[in-house]
Amino acid sequence: MSKRVTVVMGGASAEREVSLASGRAAAAALEAAGHEVITLDVGRDAAELAHLIAASRCDVVFNALHGRFGEDGCIQGMLNLLEIPYTHSGVLASAAAMDKAFARLLFQGAGIPVAEGRVVTKADGAADPLARPYVVKPINEGSSVGVYIVKPGDTKTPLESWPFEGDRVLVEAFVPGREITVAVMGDRALGALEITSDRGFYDYAAKYSAGGSRHLMPAPLPPADYAEALRLGLLAHRVLGCRGVSRTDLRYDDTRPGQPARMVVLETNTQPGMTATSLVPEIAQAAGISFPELVDWMVENAQCDP
Repeated sequence: MSKRVTVVMGGASAEREVSLASGRAAAAALEAAGHEVITLDVGRDAAELAHLIAASRCDVVFNALHGRFGEDGCIQGMLNLLEIPYTHSGVLASAAAMDKAFARLLFQGAGIPVAEGRVVTKADGAADPLARPYVVKPINEGSSVGVYIVKPGDTKTPLESWPFEGDRVLVEAFVPGREITVAVMGDRALGALEITSDRGFYDYAAKYSAGGSRHLMPAPLPPADYAEALRLGLLAHRVLGCRGVSRTDLRYDDTRPGQPARMVVLETNTQPGMTATSLVPEIAQAAGISFPELVDWMVENAQCDP
């Protein structure tokens, strides 16, 4: 059924450019699916945004924002108050997934394997919080913004040049092996894809630069391990209370001679990218779901929090 859809995109987070690309691609696909589409480039004024969304007289908001405000439960709360259905997860799941430290606790409580890790603050000083190598990541950013690895032999003290706004960061043991991502659509895991990069680490540049990464779909894993990746992706989606589409990133460590491979969940993205190089549309395509069909399904299943 054709709907009037307002696509919100842009925003003021570190992921603004990615969001604009996602929004443009989603808008074009929604038009191809037969919907009437309006796009809004979101600024910092929440009251103005609420006015513009209400004035658009839309049936559904397609949320193409990434990062803070768009992905952390804030705009979801606004849309709940406006009583306008929106795509992706609601307030609680969005906030929980965006806070990587809190999401880890939920995953651990559900028996989902995660890497060894802890939250550190600026006041903890320059000593290594974990044995090297380890990964330092902001608590509440996406798209690998600000993520870096501290390796053995690095001369710089690990937290010397703090690149984050907040006082806390999450530090996790670096898990060697392969990068796997699982797309979930509603109550179904669509598939698992392996990402490889000549950069040696799937960072922001590898994600969004042309040729920065290569995708292997389906991920070339033993059948039992492939099924386990799907199970963990769907379980993470459910534990966080996600709805719509999500993407869960994992590491598959098959580097230990004589030992079975292990898998750990890194994080779940409640609003995965919808760009030309994005992973969820590629996984959906392999499952027989075109990009217009994917965004059409998202619009048809949009809702507010109860």
